[in-house]
Amino acid sequence: MAKLILNRLSKSFETGGRPAVDDVSLTVREGGFLALLGPSGCGKTTVLRMIAGFEQPTDGSILLGERVLADADDMVPPEHRNMAMVFQSYALWPHMSVAENVGYPLKVRGVSGDKRQRKVKEALAAVRLEDYAGRRPADLSGGQRQRVALARCLVTEPDVVLLDEPLANLDRHLRQEMEETFREFHARSGATMIYVTHDQAEAMALATDVAVMSEGRLLQVGTPEEIYARPQGRLVGGLVGQGAILSLPLPAGDMRVLDWPAVQALLASRETSRPAADILVRPQDVELTPEGVAAAVLSVLFEGERYVLRLALPDGQALRAFSRRPVKVGDTVSVVIHSAWRL
Repeated sequence: MAKLILNRLSKSFETGGRPAVDDVSLTVREGGFLALLGPSGCGKTTVLRMIAGFEQPTDGSILLGERVLADADDMVPPEHRNMAMVFQSYALWPHMSVAENVGYPLKVRGVSGDKRQRKVKEALAAVRLEDYAGRRPADLSGGQRQRVALARCLVTEPDVVLLDEPLANLDRHLRQEMEETFREFHARSGATMIYVTHDQAEAMALATDVAVMSEGRLLQVGTPEEIYARPQGRLVGGLVGQGAILSLPLPAGDMRVLDWPAVQALLASRETSRPAADILVRPQDVELTPEGVAAAVLSVLFEGERYVLRLALPDGQALRAFSRRPVKVGDTVSVVIHSAWRL
C-alpha cells in the first residue's frame, strides 16, 4: 500500500461554470481513515468518484504512491485500481445469496473453488455474518446489508476503501452499531479508507483525519480534535460543532485561545475604533453561574440528560449553552465563558 495523493484536483461539468471541485490538494496517509466532511453540493462525492475512477479530473492528478491513477489526459479504469466502494444504497444483487454477493468480486477475478469459499467465509466472519451466508439480501436488516457490502470490500483485500455516505439510510441505533463495525473493519483490513459524510458526528467518531469542504474547495485538514478545537475560519467554525460565533473587539497580540478574563474584557469593551474579530464559543465551555454576565433565555430544548439553551447576551448576540437544571424561556441567567477560540 502507499499514500493516496490528490494534486491540485479540479472537476468542471460545464465549460465556464463554477467547478464542482476546485484546486484540491490532499495527502491521505497509508492506512489512514479520512472523512470528507461538508454540506450537500460541496464537491465531496465528486472527489470520491474521481478517486474511484468514475469521473476524470478536468485538471490536476491522483496518485497512489508513485503510480498516476488519473489526470486530465488519461486515467486508470476503476477495475484496475484495487479499490472497493461501499454505496449508500448497498448495491447488492437481490437474486444472489449473501455468500454469492460477497464472493462475486473474486468470481470476476477468476478465483474459484476452496480458495474463494475460504475468503468469503473469512470476510463474513469479520463482519459477524457467517450464519447468514445462505440468506438473500431481502431477508436482512439495513445494518446487515451494509455489513454484507463491507464484507464484499474485505474479500478483495483492497488498497483503498471508499465509502459514500454509507449510514445515511440507517436509523440512529443502527448508525451507532455500524460505526463500531467500520472501526473494526479499518483495524482488521489495514486499508486506507475515505469516508464521505455531511454528518459531523460520524466524521468525528470514525476518522483519524477530517477534511472539511465547502463550494468545491478544501478549507481545512486535521485530526478530529484539531478541527473541532482549532477551526480555521468562520466557515469551518460554523460547519463543525454546535458553537456560536460572536463578533467582539479584536484581542491584543496574536492570542487565539481566550480564557474568561479575556472574554469578559472584550464583552465589556466600549472601544468602537478597534476592528472586530470572530470568536467561537462552544456550548460546553459556557457555564451558568452567578459570577457571570447576564443572558436572556431565548429557547430551551430538553435532550434527556441535559437542556440545550439558546441565550442572548446584553448586546443581542446569540450564545448556546448546556444546563443540567431546567430553566424557562424569558428567564435571565448569568454565564461564564471558560474558553473561546479566535477564528
